[in-house]
Amino acid sequence: MQVLLIASAFNSLTQRVHAELRDHGHQVAVELAVPGKSLTPAVDRHQPDLIIAPMLRTAIPKEIWSSRTCLIVHPGPVGDRGPSSLDRAVQERQPRWGVTVLQAVEEMDAGDVWASVECAVPPVAKSDLYRGEIADAALEAVLQAVERFASGAYTPQPQLTGHTRPYLRQEHRRIDWHSDSTERVLRVLRAADSQPGVRDELLGGEWYLHGGYPEGRLHGRPGELLATRAGAICRATTDGAVWIPELRALRLPGEPVPVKLPATVALGDLLRPPHLPRPLPEDAAPPPGAGAGAGRDRTWSEIDYREEGGAGFLTFSFPGGAMSTERCRRLLDAYRTACSRPTSVLVLGGGRDFFSNGIHLGVIEAAADPAEESWANINAMDDLVEAVLTTTDRLVVAALGGNAAAGGAMLALAADEVWCRSGVVLNPHYRLMGLYGSEYWTYTLPRRVGAAAATRLSGEALPVSAAAAVRLGLADRTVACPPGAFADVTVRLATRLAGSPAAQARIAAKKARRELDEATRPLAVYRETELARMRETFFDPEAPYHALRRAFVRKESPAATPAHLARVHGGGSRHGDGSRQGGGPDAGPVPG
Repeated sequence: MQVLLIASAFNSLTQRVHAELRDHGHQVAVELAVPGKSLTPAVDRHQPDLIIAPMLRTAIPKEIWSSRTCLIVHPGPVGDRGPSSLDRAVQERQPRWGVTVLQAVEEMDAGDVWASVECAVPPVAKSDLYRGEIADAALEAVLQAVERFASGAYTPQPQLTGHTRPYLRQEHRRIDWHSDSTERVLRVLRAADSQPGVRDELLGGEWYLHGGYPEGRLHGRPGELLATRAGAICRATTDGAVWIPELRALRLPGEPVPVKLPATVALGDLLRPPHLPRPLPEDAAPPPGAGAGAGRDRTWSEIDYREEGGAGFLTFSFPGGAMSTERCRRLLDAYRTACSRPTSVLVLGGGRDFFSNGIHLGVIEAAADPAEESWANINAMDDLVEAVLTTTDRLVVAALGGNAAAGGAMLALAADEVWCRSGVVLNPHYRLMGLYGSEYWTYTLPRRVGAAAATRLSGEALPVSAAAAVRLGLADRTVACPPGAFADVTVRLATRLAGSPAAQARIAAKKARRELDEATRPLAVYRETELARMRETFFDPEAPYHALRRAFVRKESPAATPAHLARVHGGGSRHGDGSRQGGGPDAGPVPG
């Protein structure tokens, strides 16, 4: 069947729907809802059997929904309506939520239901939930709805009840630092973590706060800034404190959209006298591996390490999966420490959200010299990947509980084995940011999938599902489990691998192959060749990379749908004649 996806952006859910529909044999194309540009000609050109809107902020035109079946993916249970569904679920502490695939009708979110799937709502940030439990439920519902539509025998069910709730505005997200508990502050921050953020006053200015983690050791006057850590700031609540990792400045009239940045980078000199009586102390997290006895259970850290059954587990979690120069260096230090431990297996990752998306484009954009910061960041990423590639005394496993892209995907491919949760999406390419790429990708990608597939993957620049990654050789194992269970499953698999009689033989074979590969073509040659191309791009002010980076971090709308998305991908027989009657427009969700 030919399916057209209409979306406001090719975001994580749209990518997953695109990849998994192709896995199921459907022909899939994408058209972006570009402001000021009609979708009707694109729909007429594609002549799809079915239109699906995984993430849409604008209405589908009446001439489209009235003549073709248009299915809206709404991140809420049957009867829930409105643009802030997921925000409210998190802020109101809903224990369970769901996703509904409904047909577009005149009233927003009020159409007949093609499928609905419930899911749990763990105490995590909205964007983490969106890419995890919500995405799992959405894919189950979408596949069910597509199968029902293709059968031609299913009648969607009308909604008997429903209530539309308005957009969750900033006045309903406000934090009162002098009366709100840590629990309430965290709920508000998590409900707005990626977008739109929580508007607040800080050091004489107004900012949007993004993300939040509890702190149980530091205390102070409610609202007071207490410390910094790894780019985050710690702020006191009435009964404790929270770490806020990122800030975004308030947009001024006529100015471009400000970039979301690590909090200390955004605040800059405001964290020093005369703006503060004294500089905030850098409160170091308990060292990786210190365990709960050192207070790790009561504080926050981006990087941790522990051991179990002969296996070491180096976990890391960076907002948006972005790895700045400083984050790469800290992770490399932790990796080297983990390699000093007497383990036979070392697991990288294992968290529930992003594994890595490579270099930090936001920090680069905000730097005094973006070219120099780009160069520093890519070299720091290369240093980390090189350390993984040259580890020959143990097996290294990359455990992807969440998505990975560009240099982050190549970091995973540097490991001996790649394990992916079944909902993971990989983007093993750089082209869309105007980059040749580094992180030794010209060595690791062909080594895994072959030269022809490496050329195709890097050129097509399309998302790859976890299942497809295993078929291609990008990954070695998929783990079918909820997002919150991935870490425990990874521990069981890794300890079993460490205890396997074949582990030492595999380590010896790995060492021999690395020595042979090094003799054939040294890693230094791959790095030098890749970085020569990257340096040329970084330091050319006219290179497309600079405009593409700026558009990405400042959320600029594209002028048109990129050609590689508008093309039909995948295969399978067409079903249906596309003539089933639809309903009215639907603004769709505004995800984090």
